[in-house]
Amino acid sequence: MLVEVCDRNGIMLQPLDEIERKFPEASVLATNCLDDCNLCRVRPFALVNGKRLFAESGEACMALIEDAIRRELEHFGGPDEE
Repeated sequence: MLVEVCDRNGIMLQPLDEIERKFPEASVLATNCLDDCNLCRVRPFALVNGKRLFAESGEACMALIEDAIRRELEHFGGPDEE
C-alpha cells in the first residue's frame, strides 16, 4: 500500500512515520511534487494507492489516510487474519 505526499504540502507537518508504524503494509513516499499544485497550496492532501484524499487540516487528512488504509486491509482480509 503506497501513501504519496508532496514534501511542500502541509501534510508534512504531521507525524507521517506513525503511518508506517501502525500499518507495516503501508509505505509513505515523500516526493518533491505530485503535480497537483492548486490543491497542494490550499489543503493537506495525499494519494493512497493513487486515490486523492484531502481535508481542511493535517489531523483530519491523517485520519482519512488511516481510514483508507484500514478499508484496503479489510478488503484484502486484514492483517494477521487466517
